[in-house]
Amino acid sequence: TVAILAQGSSTKLNATPPPLAAALWSTPLFAKMRTLCQEESIKVPKDVKITIKSKMVEVTGKHGNLKRDFKHLPIELYLSDNGKKVCARMYFAKSKQLSMLRTVCSHISNLFDGVMKKYEYRMRLVYAHFPINATITNNGTTCELRNFLGEKRVRVINMLPGVKVEKSAQTKDELVITGTDIDLTSRSAALIRQSCLVKNKDIRKFLDGVYVSSHGTIED
Repeated sequence: TVAILAQGSSTKLNATPPPLAAALWSTPLFAKMRTLCQEESIKVPKDVKITIKSKMVEVTGKHGNLKRDFKHLPIELYLSDNGKKVCARMYFAKSKQLSMLRTVCSHISNLFDGVMKKYEYRMRLVYAHFPINATITNNGTTCELRNFLGEKRVRVINMLPGVKVEKSAQTKDELVITGTDIDLTSRSAALIRQSCLVKNKDIRKFLDGVYVSSHGTIED
């Protein structure tokens, strides 16, 4: 705003900008802008077939097929290079929102590993005095635990769909949980772990339970 004030014979020029304009002038222009376009990509393995339709990803390999839904994310998901690469793209996103691109690629990478190699969780039966007895029933879909801390109650744990449990052939007091879906496999291991929690005692002294000793993919 330019105001010309006449005071007697002198002329005074007042060109002071308003507070809002002054704040905009003092701030760099790029600090006010969002990222126009950001893209992450992941290569598709040779022996894997993938289809993407409306952000619904279906992966097929030698160990079966897996599906995952990404419709809740504001991203663009598509195949490029004749189906050899999966791309995830986002427009006008803030820095924290851009992290979901790498997350989606990690989820799809886990789908690839599941249908190609399978996931395996190994759990050890730990006890000080009362031996924990594990029984596998229903063709490896149910695990029964007995004599935990001398209790008479039988703990029955049903595996989630597509997950199998068995006793280790090499190691005593060890359970092996396998499956193609990393979420269902890890959650099945968590169900076994949570079924044997020590109640009303000092957990630093009473260390009995079933613990995950190792996990990862099965190497062919």
